[in-house]
Amino acid sequence: MSGNLQVLGACPLDCPDTCSWVVTVENGEAVKMRGNPDQPYTRGALCVKVNRYLEHTRAADRILHPLRRTGPKGSGQFERISWDEALDEIATRLRSIADEHGGEAIWPYNGTGSLGYVQGCEGVAGRRFWNMLGASRHWLNICSSAGSSGLRRANGTAGGMDPENFAQSKLILLWGTNTLTSGHHLWKFIQDARADGAHVVAIDPIRTRTADQADEHIAIRPGTDAVLALGLLNVVLAEGTQDEEYLAAHTEGWDDFREEILKYPVERAAEITGIPAATVHSLGMRLAHTRPTAIRATMGIQRHAGGGTAMRTITAIPGVTGDWRHPGGGVAYSTSDHVHFTIDTREDLLAQPVRTLAMTRLAAELPSVKCLFVYGANPLASTSDTNRIRREMLREDLFTVVMEHFPTDTADHADIVLPATMQTEHMDLHAGYGHLYLLWNEPAVPPPGECLSTTETFRRLAERMGMTEPSLFDTDLELAEQLLSSGHPSLEGITLDRLRKEGWVRMSYPKPFAPFADGFPTRSGRLRFPPPGKAYVPPYSAGKDGLTLITPAAHTFLNTIFGNNPELRRRSKEPVVLVNAADAVARGLADGQRVRVHNANGEFLADVEISDRVAAGVVASPKGRWPKFSPGGAGPNAVVDERDADMGKGAVYHDNIVELTPV
Repeated sequence: MSGNLQVLGACPLDCPDTCSWVVTVENGEAVKMRGNPDQPYTRGALCVKVNRYLEHTRAADRILHPLRRTGPKGSGQFERISWDEALDEIATRLRSIADEHGGEAIWPYNGTGSLGYVQGCEGVAGRRFWNMLGASRHWLNICSSAGSSGLRRANGTAGGMDPENFAQSKLILLWGTNTLTSGHHLWKFIQDARADGAHVVAIDPIRTRTADQADEHIAIRPGTDAVLALGLLNVVLAEGTQDEEYLAAHTEGWDDFREEILKYPVERAAEITGIPAATVHSLGMRLAHTRPTAIRATMGIQRHAGGGTAMRTITAIPGVTGDWRHPGGGVAYSTSDHVHFTIDTREDLLAQPVRTLAMTRLAAELPSVKCLFVYGANPLASTSDTNRIRREMLREDLFTVVMEHFPTDTADHADIVLPATMQTEHMDLHAGYGHLYLLWNEPAVPPPGECLSTTETFRRLAERMGMTEPSLFDTDLELAEQLLSSGHPSLEGITLDRLRKEGWVRMSYPKPFAPFADGFPTRSGRLRFPPPGKAYVPPYSAGKDGLTLITPAAHTFLNTIFGNNPELRRRSKEPVVLVNAADAVARGLADGQRVRVHNANGEFLADVEISDRVAAGVVASPKGRWPKFSPGGAGPNAVVDERDADMGKGAVYHDNIVELTPV
């Protein structure tokens, strides 16, 4: 390859923005990456993390060849082997485990390292192979399942308003979301709305970067969001501004829900949420008299015991006010349910029904597992109760395969490590969960070393195991064509040829898009309000002594991706825990002092940062740092209990009581 090429691609990472990018290739080498200025959502900008993506692909610690463990599990000691040796060993062990223990003893553990529909967790990568083998199903429920479940119970879908319509909003509630760190492209549309007079409120236990830029920050007690929603609606009822016409035409259960709202007057809502009553009333008055109102609520809001209920109750707000009928009104959580691909995982290849294992229950389920096959995930840094997981992964009778880019904590515990391609080296099809565009990623450069894509790895493994089912060997382009074949109206006019040529295409939805102006995709066609007594589930931490730990996204890492990047690690500094001055005084803690953050599950070390960014009773320590690069070899997930939220078996990362003790 020679000359200068501009290759269109898309960011694969776990962020709602799924940016369109352009890679400049000179003489076969990717020399520049920039946001695609022609794409309406990206508008030419990438984030501080992805700006270093090309550097990341060439990092000195990139895994380029298959590896076999030579030292004790967890030691990270490996020797280079050939692909033939790796495939032979994996095929032999998988067949032996399936024959002796049954296919369900194999757990294919896939995560959100890539959100691609071809190579990543959203689509078909590997799932036909695992069905052919009879492996346990993997339930990827760690990120958004509680909130999605709550929304589907209310609206029949987790898909909500088009985030681009925030530009038309007059009141914007950024509820449990740090837009400027975790999806900053939305901010452009918020700025457009502010220029037209919109008022922006950040509702968050932490005063984040986004809260700093909002017109108002409301510090809420973690896990009490549903109560605030009910308190605000109480003001709406007192003002008589509920949309009776919309309620009658498009909702069910209103009479009972109205009675539930009346149980939460402003004073009671203030007491439970920790928000001054005057603030609750003031925001309630804004909500009552401002149309359209848009609510942006993302994954952080539902990581507690009542996470699903919280999202269900929040999405009831535009049902009461009638904001769902207005462009620029409603709730934006995820747009994923607006994507209607054909995801043919060939369930017919299963010889018999198999169990489903939830990724949030990794520690509890691993004792019944004989093979853990990890791809697109780093559970020893990202999953709850990491101490128990680590103990299980040290078992000699657990055969562990990890498909990876870098030597993560999880890869250190593998028996076989397989080198995986990165986004500039393979093709993939993407759909953002924060906008309504489909994007194509064309490979810009050949893979380095012996790295293989996820799909190619499974094609070769199927061949090595003697499988002959034709669908196991579909090419990436064939898989992409299948995904686009659903015939859903939203895909009208969108072909693979067009995507490859243009790089991105907006799905065929109206613009502006008001998805529930005329009803909902429920059985009755109506929004279903929470039933009596089911509008608020208290957090596990309610009433317990100690400090509630929040683990927000770091500005320099994306989950644990980029956790090995030297410059981003330097920028993130040492692990810190934000502590309110009142809590620091009560414990005799000084600014900069190293402490153990601990509970019955475990502990991690961090330096105290006394700050008014958290309220009394709340501490915060950003996620994303690899345990191996952390003091004491542990991160915040060492103290997170392996419990379920009320819906979808969601994780409870923000619902844990800890104490701080000086080291």
